[in-house]
Amino acid sequence: METFVIQFIHGLVYGLLLFLVASGLTLVFGMMSVLNIAHVSFYMLGAYLSYTMFKVMGNFWLALIICPIIVAFLGILMERFILRRVHAAGHVQEFVITFGILFALNEAIIWIWGSENLSVPVPSALSGSLLIMGNIYPAYRLFILFFSLFILALLAFILMKTRLGITVRAMVSDRDMAEALGTNAPFVFMLVMGIGSWLAGLAGVIAAPFLGISSGMGLDFLTDCFIVTVTGGLGSLWGAVVASFLIGQLSSFGILFMPRFAIVFGFLLMAVVLVIKPSGLFGEKA
Repeated sequence: METFVIQFIHGLVYGLLLFLVASGLTLVFGMMSVLNIAHVSFYMLGAYLSYTMFKVMGNFWLALIICPIIVAFLGILMERFILRRVHAAGHVQEFVITFGILFALNEAIIWIWGSENLSVPVPSALSGSLLIMGNIYPAYRLFILFFSLFILALLAFILMKTRLGITVRAMVSDRDMAEALGTNAPFVFMLVMGIGSWLAGLAGVIAAPFLGISSGMGLDFLTDCFIVTVTGGLGSLWGAVVASFLIGQLSSFGILFMPRFAIVFGFLLMAVVLVIKPSGLFGEKA
């Protein structure tokens, strides 16, 4: 039972970290119908920026505030000057250009920071451990868990209770009707791209002390983000929540019981869901 509880918490931590990245990806797709492959490079960029910020200022909490804002600004610039120009050209062009941006950002990161693995120390306030059912569990992982839950609650509040959230949900549900009623679609797109990039940068900052920093961390996350987006339903935030939870648990218990096959469990889940419901768990568009 003790092992089960610890593995369950492991799965929650990884699943919620995955949600922070995948939620921005699924929001952008739901509104703009753009599968932004470059999204995971913002996650990686957030981690590398936190490394530099910590070296310069020696403060993890400042990095947690400033780095996601920088990443959000870059996401807004990408939407305004690149994606907006090719949006009318079709999905193939959007896919190709975001794939190109992903590799360009990866190469730029290697050129600036090098290809060696880097690390950001856990903040001193969270460097201890807690006793959970007789097992010692790192306090920083619990911080990731509760911080991610806070961000999830904040997103839910914004989407369900604010004017911005109503506008976003209207654009996801029926973009043409929302525009006909006077919604400034380009501004909303740009804002959602900024929020999605901010979430990815935030995930990168908090993942740096947990998973480490490497030039391949974005591509490593790309597969799981794709599985979450498709399994949960394209454009569904609640689908991303449920799918992230499932992928986190499959990864955690898969490594414990069947480590050789753990990597395929996510694909099996996606295949089963798509066979039963091609639009995904919460998707409305087939």
